[in-house]
Amino acid sequence: MKSADKHAKIIRAATKVFAKKGFFNARISDIAKEAKVADGTIYLYFNNKFDILISVFEQEIGKLIDQVRVLLDKEDDPRKMLEIFITKHLTEMKKNRNLAEVIQIELRQTNKLIRDYRNNRFAEYVNIVSTIIKKGQEEKIFRQDILPGIAKRAIFGALDEISRIWNLNLDTNYTVEETARQVADIFQKGILANKD
Repeated sequence: MKSADKHAKIIRAATKVFAKKGFFNARISDIAKEAKVADGTIYLYFNNKFDILISVFEQEIGKLIDQVRVLLDKEDDPRKMLEIFITKHLTEMKKNRNLAEVIQIELRQTNKLIRDYRNNRFAEYVNIVSTIIKKGQEEKIFRQDILPGIAKRAIFGALDEISRIWNLNLDTNYTVEETARQVADIFQKGILANKD
């Protein structure tokens, strides 16, 4: 197996193990077993468990950033851009429940290494929302008094909670598209500029 394939296989296995056992309860041997590789093989690619977790975010969130940007590059309307971001995020979280679980649980850890990481790649992903809000403000579509930093956290918090409910198999009667429209509508009616 090629190095890139083995690296990807370990990342997929780690995502599954972290989702199932939690980061702190997961062991390197659990990841190796899930990936069907020897324990020592893990150390050829990663320094430790934290390195694996950060690689999960780098790889999976990196893919998501690239996919979202491709979709957003085709749209100019900030309202539609926000809906595109919301739809893509919810689609990926519903499709990859292990990743959704890892994001929900592990991003709440207090370890310094993870806190430092949060300020990098994952922040880049969530900052896409604040960029959309700023564009909408520049075009006088969104209210000027909305703080993009608060808006992005509020929107991501809503998406995170929906993903959590889906992972618990609660309230699953709604489609991704219907849910995305509802979330976008709730936020946009709150941030649309008054048309005096």
